[in-house]
Amino acid sequence: MKTIKLFALLMAGTISFTACKKDKPVEGGAVFEQQDQMARPAINTVFNAPADKDAFNTTPPTMMNAAFGTKFKARLIALNPGYTTNALGLDASTFTGILVTDVLNVSLTGKTTFFDGTNVLTGRALNDDVIDAELTLIFGGPNGTSNPGLTSDHVDQNDKAFLTSFPYLATPH
Repeated sequence: MKTIKLFALLMAGTISFTACKKDKPVEGGAVFEQQDQMARPAINTVFNAPADKDAFNTTPPTMMNAAFGTKFKARLIALNPGYTTNALGLDASTFTGILVTDVLNVSLTGKTTFFDGTNVLTGRALNDDVIDAELTLIFGGPNGTSNPGLTSDHVDQNDKAFLTSFPYLATPH
C-alpha cells in the first residue's frame, strides 16, 4: 500500500510540475511539447545561464551531462571557489554529474527522502527541505557545516500542514 501511495504522489507531483504546450503530434492525435523538468528544484535556475534554461528543460536526461555537465561544474566552482567535496564525499565532477541529470530517483525498498544526512536521493517526501539540502551540498563542505550562512534558506516548513491521506498536498489558501 505504501508503494502505491508513493507512486500516486510521484505521479501527481510530476503532472503538476510539468507544463506542456500544443506543438508536436503524438499517438492519438494529441499534440504536446515538454516545457519544464523539475525533479530537482532550483537546479536549472542556479546552474544554467538564462540562454540555456529552455534547452535544458527539453533535453532528455540521458543527454544532459554531455550538453551541460561542463557548465554545471564551472558554475559550482564559481559559486563556491573553495569547493573540494561535499557531505556525500562527492568531488565537483561527480556531484555536478549527478545534479545535471534532472531525474527523481526513487528507492522502492528504503526510506523516501531527498537527503537526510544518511539517505541520499532516494525520492522526495513532501516535508523534505530540498533547498536546504541542495545548499548544504553546494556550500557545506565535506562535513556539511562550512559556510553556515549559505546552507539554509531559513524556510523550515510548509505554510500549511500536509494532509495525512491522498493527495497529501496541503489544501490551497
